[in-house]
Parts: sequence; structure tokens; C-alpha cells
Amino acid sequence: MEFADVVLRRRMVRNYTTEPVDPAVVDRILEHALHAPSAGFSQGWAFLRLDTPDDIQRFWDAATPPGRGTDSWSEGLRRAPVIVVPMSSKQAYLDRYAEADKGWTDRDESRWPAPYWDIDTGMATLLMLLTAVDEGLGACFFGIPPERIPAFRETFGVPEQYTPIGATTIGHRAPDRGSPSLRRGRRGREDVVHRGHWNRPSSRD
Repeated sequence: MEFADVVLRRRMVRNYTTEPVDPAVVDRILEHALHAPSAGFSQGWAFLRLDTPDDIQRFWDAATPPGRGTDSWSEGLRRAPVIVVPMSSKQAYLDRYAEADKGWTDRDESRWPAPYWDIDTGMATLLMLLTAVDEGLGACFFGIPPERIPAFRETFGVPEQYTPIGATTIGHRAPDRGSPSLRRGRRGREDVVHRGHWNRPSSRD
């Protein structure tokens, strides 16, 4: 598939069939994630791969708030046979930038204009989303409720050093049901690109 086609076909897929995903394909998806950029080549990320029915169910049990069962939003997601949870390690970045070639030995977080540990892990996740499309699959990135993160950590033995930035379902697409959010439409380039000055249109015309 041409790269432009991959980008244009990428969607957050919330409805899957129960057809299994070839483990070799999941390997490739994760391998591509490792080629994401990272500040100082810190690579402060980790990925929890869940690809058995038992692990998938344990994830949903841990990530779902009490009293909230299967609803119309999560019903299709729950059929996905693979979930990858990308996690970031702030400590890995603070430690890397305290090394001799960087020299930020105070490990002061105020030196960072943005949480690059989360940004870099997000870019790795985007590579997974794009690879899934290239493999003819669907994928969806969504958040884990903050109050459920302790249960997630306990269920899967995740060290405190790593924080999940969300979760990604991967599987074979079922017919789309349509997301209410899509009714907003996609903003055009002229709405978001500012050429040389905020109030200058992006077009040369």
C-alpha cells in the first residue's frame, strides 16, 4: 500500500470481528513502533502485548470503572483480539539527560517544555496505528481512566516507573457504526496552517 493511502485510510476503528490476528503481524506492528523518534534516543517506552482471551478479559476488567458494563461504545472494541498498552517512563528521560553528553544532572523537569516521554510514546503508537492499516487491519487508541490505572498496574505487574498513556486495540474491521464525533468534520488545511504569521493564510494565493 502506498504511504499516502495508509495515512488517508487511517481511522479509529471501534468495531471488530472475532477473527484472530496473525502473531507475525503483531510482531511487525511492534517492531515499527521501535523506530519512532525519541529525545536523546532515550527510548523510554514499553509495550504490554495482550493477545489471549484471558489477558484481554483481564484488561477490560481492570480498565472498566465499577458498575459500568459493556455499552454501545465498548461493545465493538471488546471484540478486538489484540490490545497493546503503550507506556512511558519519565525517569528514563531524566536519567538520560543527566548523562555526560547532556549534563542536566539536577534532573529538573522544568527544563522540559513538554513531557517528551509521553510525546515520544505517542509517536510510537501512531506508527502502530499506521502499520495496522498497512497490514489491512483496524486499530483504535483510547484512554484508560486515571482512577483505573492502579488496578491495571496490579493486574499486569506494571512497575511504577511506567505509566500507560492509553491502550490500542488491533483487529479485523467490522462494518463501521459511525462515531458522533465524525459529524464535526475534518478541519481543512486553511483552518490550521498559518504561513509565516498567525493571521496570514497558508495559501500563496
